[in-house]
Amino acid sequence: MFAEPEFWVAVGFVILMCVFVYIGVHRTVLTALDHRADRIKTELDDARRLKQEAANLLEEYKAKRASAEREAQDIVAAAKVDAERIASEAKTKMEDFVARRTKTAEGKIALAEAQAVADVRAAAANAAVTAASTILSQTVKGSIADDLLAKGITEVRQKLN
Repeated sequence: MFAEPEFWVAVGFVILMCVFVYIGVHRTVLTALDHRADRIKTELDDARRLKQEAANLLEEYKAKRASAEREAQDIVAAAKVDAERIASEAKTKMEDFVARRTKTAEGKIALAEAQAVADVRAAAANAAVTAASTILSQTVKGSIADDLLAKGITEVRQKLN
């Protein structure tokens, strides 16, 4: 038994354990393990807290994204309504413009027609006066002819104009 190496290994092991117990190595190891467990627990708590903050931020950004999408849709809808309104106003203004231009053109045409009729009447009156003057001057002679001629010319001009 004393000659076997396993016996002496066991005795050395027991003596080593007694020395460790006497020195208090087991307390140091337990303290180190406790500190390590506390540090791991703190890191896990921090990880849980960070995970919760990340989840909260994710929800917040999802809400902001949804809000931004709704706002963008509202802006697009408002732009469509404004575009339709502007198109409608432009169409109305164009129709008014065309109507005014048509009315102005019709007025100018009517004025030109009236001017043409007046020019034709004036030309006819001048022609009639000239013809009457010529005829009367050839047929009637003397001071009576001059009075009749002046009176006739005045009447014709008043009636034709």
